[in-house]
Amino acid sequence: MMIKKITLFAIAFVLISFTSGDMEIGGITMPDTLKAGDNNLTLNGAGIRTKFFIKLYVGGLYLQNKTTDDNKVLSEDKPMAIRLHIISSMITSEKMEDATREGFDNSLGKNVSSMSNEIEAFIDVFKAEIKDGDIFNMIYIPGKGVDIYKNDKYSKTIKGLAFKKALFGIWIGKKPAQDSLKEGMLGK
Repeated sequence: MMIKKITLFAIAFVLISFTSGDMEIGGITMPDTLKAGDNNLTLNGAGIRTKFFIKLYVGGLYLQNKTTDDNKVLSEDKPMAIRLHIISSMITSEKMEDATREGFDNSLGKNVSSMSNEIEAFIDVFKAEIKDGDIFNMIYIPGKGVDIYKNDKYSKTIKGLAFKKALFGIWIGKKPAQDSLKEGMLGK
């Protein structure tokens, strides 16, 4: 009788483990869900940003409905989020600022002047020291804008669907920060 109980417990544990949507990548567990206002978002996919073989951060894309279509993600005016979990002490505020500027250049085809105020407001989030283990959540809510959080502490909101498209384009646009990261975030 005791063996049956242990066996049933083990089977239940394994089934619960496999049904959990959390994803482990690069030693980081990305949560299965993220809140966007009143909406629950589901992890669409995640990947690791590397440079010169150094793992810098894990990036995850959260959507209401999973998709592998980058154009759909960029164009939709629906709740969605990107989560960056820093995994390297090599990332500094200055390096993150430089990489973000380059990302916006690539996302907007170097036509950043129309969005310079929003970009500067966003980059301002990276002025404070960045440490290994920091988590940035960028949560888009239609009609409101992108709410930015660092380590679950609200930082600011940047308004506009156009800004959301440019920001998400850094990771899943035509010229992403890294192709393999884009593929991972799109669940491919």
